[in-house]
Amino acid sequence: MKIAIGCDPNAQQAKEELIQFMNQKNYGEITDFGSTDPIYANTAVKVAEAVASKEYDRGIIICGTGIGVSIAANKVKGAYAALLSDVYSAKRARLSNDANIACMGAFTTGNKLREELVDAFLSNEFVPGCSSQPKVDAFIEYESEHSK
Repeated sequence: MKIAIGCDPNAQQAKEELIQFMNQKNYGEITDFGSTDPIYANTAVKVAEAVASKEYDRGIIICGTGIGVSIAANKVKGAYAALLSDVYSAKRARLSNDANIACMGAFTTGNKLREELVDAFLSNEFVPGCSSQPKVDAFIEYESEHSK
C-alpha cells in the first residue's frame, strides 16, 4: 500500500508518531508531504491530489482538529476524506463509504487513539457490490456531474 501523509506545523509530532507506527505495522510505502506550510489547505490538497490521481492508495492528513484539512481535501475531485474520531467510524469510513483519506486532529485525539484510527482505516477495505455501493455511487455521480 502506498500512503501519502501530511499535516500543518501544529501536528508535526503527531505525524511523526504515526509514520513510526505505520512503519512498525508494515503498512507499506509512506511518503511525507510535509508539515511546514502554515496554510493547512495547501498540504491537504497536495495529499488529496496524490490520492485522487491513484498515485497513492490512501492519505492521512492532520491539523489541530482535522476539520480544516478534511474540508480542503474534499474539494479535490476523487478525494473522499473522512474526519475520524472513533474506531467504529474509522472502520465504516472504509467499509461503508470507500473513503480514501483519513483526517485527524492533533489537539483532539491522543497518540494511542490516532494509532487505533489509522489501524482501523488502513486494515479495512470497501467491498464493491456491497449494500453501501448505491450510496457511494450516488456521491461519485453527483461529483462527476457537478465538477468543473
